[in-house]
Amino acid sequence: MKAEYGEIRGNEGEIRLLPESIDDLWHLQHIIAPGDMVFATTFRSVDTAGDKIRPEKVEKRPVRLGVRIERLEFSEHGVRLRLTGIIEHGVDTGAYHTINVETGYEISVIKHWRPLERERIERAVRASVYGVIHILTLEEGEAELFRLRQYGPESIITITSGSGKGAETESRTVFFDTVLGHINDISGPLIIAGPGFIKDDFVKFAKSRAGPLMEKAVVVETRRIGRGAVQEVIGKGALDKLIEDLQLSREVRMMDEVLLRIAQEGAVAYGRKEVQEAIGYGAVEQVLIADTLLRDPEITLLIEQAESMRAAIVVLSSSFEPGERLVALGGIAALLRYNLSSR
Repeated sequence: MKAEYGEIRGNEGEIRLLPESIDDLWHLQHIIAPGDMVFATTFRSVDTAGDKIRPEKVEKRPVRLGVRIERLEFSEHGVRLRLTGIIEHGVDTGAYHTINVETGYEISVIKHWRPLERERIERAVRASVYGVIHILTLEEGEAELFRLRQYGPESIITITSGSGKGAETESRTVFFDTVLGHINDISGPLIIAGPGFIKDDFVKFAKSRAGPLMEKAVVVETRRIGRGAVQEVIGKGALDKLIEDLQLSREVRMMDEVLLRIAQEGAVAYGRKEVQEAIGYGAVEQVLIADTLLRDPEITLLIEQAESMRAAIVVLSSSFEPGERLVALGGIAALLRYNLSSR
């Protein structure tokens, strides 16, 4: 994400944002809210005299519009964020319009900026400095390549070999060559994970052909391949060696801590009622919230109260396993400074 700050007085003002990846579009979904003003250069039909004669030839021209947002829709597969609302500045004021935000498309957002939203922008900007992280999970005869998004792992390709675990050397070489062909163009960090020795054998093979890519690759021992291996890699902290502020790694660790404290009846609260009570006692150290609740007025109030007490707020993606676990607990939990049950 690229961000350029305009005039901001207090917490009110303008920030120009340029999403560079699908991760950034996901961030924008949680930064922009109904009621915000968004300016963008977009296309809209412009009536001319000729339009009445040949209506099928109505022309769409680029115009600069300011739209008061009413609805947001994010399409992960369409790689597009749709912002719909009423035009307040530009042509056709009072009419509805949808701004289709894609990567490389600049928008300007004017709103009351909450600290959580500013922090999200700063995190997205920091993340853009690094290449996209890939994880290759590997065992005999099967490999799967994942690209890590900030909302969760995205499977890129699955490669299989019919030779199985009794593969001859020649068959394994063909398999390794095929896998290498799919990762040669990766420019960012690469993690290679899986059980047994095959991942080490692949690294040796790839180093003789791929050079610099393998020199920086991180090898991690896991019990599984596929998404299970990705989860293990994140849980072991391997990603911290690559990007210290990567959100997924923090989500896994924090949810593990929440579940551990629940099992031990420790300093933790979960669900709206318990978290609200903990905030009232001033006992909250960190609040975990599922992204699906960010538009909930009651939750927004709880977050503001927690932030006023200098509690850290962590938003978990409901598209990834830690966020799914949090949703099962009511969508909100808090790590506490002390155990309320001891009061």
